[in-house]
Amino acid sequence: MKELVVISGKGGTGKTSLVASFAALAEKVVLADCDVDAADLHLVLDPKIVRRENFSGGKRARINSDLCTACGKCEEICRFDAISFDGPGNGNADKTYCIDPIACEGCGVCAWFCADKAIEFGPVVNGEWFISDTRRGPMVHAKLGVAEANSGKLVSLVRAEAKKIAEDRKLDLVFIDGSPGIGCPVIASIGGADLVLVVTEPTLSGMHDMGRVADLTRHFGIETVLCINKWDVNEDITLQIEARAIGRGLKLAGRIRYDRAVTEAQIKKLSVVEYVPNGVTNDIRDIWGNVRAALDEAGE
Repeated sequence: MKELVVISGKGGTGKTSLVASFAALAEKVVLADCDVDAADLHLVLDPKIVRRENFSGGKRARINSDLCTACGKCEEICRFDAISFDGPGNGNADKTYCIDPIACEGCGVCAWFCADKAIEFGPVVNGEWFISDTRRGPMVHAKLGVAEANSGKLVSLVRAEAKKIAEDRKLDLVFIDGSPGIGCPVIASIGGADLVLVVTEPTLSGMHDMGRVADLTRHFGIETVLCINKWDVNEDITLQIEARAIGRGLKLAGRIRYDRAVTEAQIKKLSVVEYVPNGVTNDIRDIWGNVRAALDEAGE
């Protein structure tokens, strides 16, 4: 079983469209949408959910107003301004303290120092994860709640479930749509993968982002290839990016032209290779051929 992770230095470079197209070109794959902060692979593949589970990645504090004596110690020591003197009254005080669940960082200090044991500190639901059937194979995806943390832990869970499905069904490929950037969700997406495909655009910021992502994959010793989306928008920058990538030891997987058919396909909930037989589809087929070859070589 081989894992391919598609990532980018920023959002909107086309990695999700590419993953959906690869799924249409390949056979016997498991899909994992690890961009849990802004998942959108489901918009193209129209999944039917077969399993749904809550995700708890951390803890949060909550004040039991019946036990609170309004001493104010919790507000004094909270460094996130999450506690205010605005809770309901009880037999001991006209008003008590309450905790803003959005502002609470889950450090647990208030619960530790509450002499009256009025602060409960326990697991909280941060989001959901799903196993779905799609026309291109099983998919594991997730949705992190608004302002929730621990997306790296949720990414690891999504990857683990995808690999479990691949093993159970004897499928030899797992395609991972990773998060943009170089933070914790990306690290959780690429760790232990066989191959990373970096998608970038021909802009100065795209060139800079490619360098940051390449540094990250090199740090973890993961084989990395690069493709440039909308390369014909600025051929000069495309050539500069390719030269820098080669200088960093990256292999070039190919170029993708700008084509309105990509957007048209998304509107119809299709990957572009399912929507048009040539043009940009030919570019993606060529890239998939190079990526498939790199995957076969990975780990040998």
